[in-house]
Amino acid sequence: MKIAIVHDYINQHGGAERVLEAFMELYPDAPVYTLISDMKKMPAVFQQAQIHNSFIQNIPFSKKHYKKMLSLFPLAVEQFDLRQYDVVLSTSSAFAKGVITNPNQVHICYCHTPMRYVWDLYHQYMEELKNPLFKWMLPRVLHKIRLWDYASANRVDHFIANSYNVSKRIKKYYGRDSSVIHPPVNLEQFTFSDESEDYHLIVSRLIPYKRIDLIIEAFNQLKWPLVIIGDGYDRKRLEQMAHSNIKFLGYQPDHVIAEHYSKCRAFILGGEEDFGITPLEAQASGRPVLAYGKGGALETVIEGQTGLFFYEPNVTEIIDKLKQINNIDFDSNFIRAHAETFSKERFKQSIQQFITSKIT
Repeated sequence: MKIAIVHDYINQHGGAERVLEAFMELYPDAPVYTLISDMKKMPAVFQQAQIHNSFIQNIPFSKKHYKKMLSLFPLAVEQFDLRQYDVVLSTSSAFAKGVITNPNQVHICYCHTPMRYVWDLYHQYMEELKNPLFKWMLPRVLHKIRLWDYASANRVDHFIANSYNVSKRIKKYYGRDSSVIHPPVNLEQFTFSDESEDYHLIVSRLIPYKRIDLIIEAFNQLKWPLVIIGDGYDRKRLEQMAHSNIKFLGYQPDHVIAEHYSKCRAFILGGEEDFGITPLEAQASGRPVLAYGKGGALETVIEGQTGLFFYEPNVTEIIDKLKQINNIDFDSNFIRAHAETFSKERFKQSIQQFITSKIT
């Protein structure tokens, strides 16, 4: 059985890329096809893999400005010639699922979410645009991509959703059923610390829908220490609104992130996630999570046992829940045991069983 893996972009190391790593471990001989890659930003395992880039890779300045080439992505992914493979395994939140296969092949898509910027977050993205030219042009581009996205979903033989939250979106926007297999947590990377230090922690891309601004406003009022790890185009705005009790560490390697998980008082998730791997990484470190009570966090945090939820996205409720979570004596061993149910080995076994069931 010959397998090919298709992934949207390999230019950041986030939750989707950790899923891709697990696929690469499961099928080490499988080549990986992607729209664009930037190996300088990726761990060694990707630099040693069989990566096949689309023609976008050869366009000058594409690594930095690839988002401006959005209208070319459907064409680029359709150019991949995958005829020699029996199974195509795509991992997609955008374009990878749009590869063209033939009736003798099985195409299984592990879907992180339907494209949010053409579906449920479309109006929010439009509202955030400041450039008048982009504000006029982008709706016309995204309208065409939305039509392509719906049509290309019908090329997939079997969908796997990364959460029940995403499974509902797949049904809503594509009219397709999906099975749910939660993403993996690399448990070996995270350990307990005997004592916590006096700070709360955020690990996130710094973009508006993550609602980090709400958390910053809460900590500005509380004057408690907050550490924020991650980078993104919203960083400058967030830094300008933050008081001196809030530290921005920017991008950090995995071992530094793991150390901060292990010593924080609690981890905070401010926005709605498709699934959200960071709350599980914090729980793998034995630390409780305060999360927005919507989306994927409802599938990973047990209220009162591994963390708490705030259900209204406002500063007053966040402050109230922060005070509550600091007065609860959580069982770190129970929190860790809960995270272990999302192990990488469990994920790989589930994926392998699913693929086998669809080709026999």
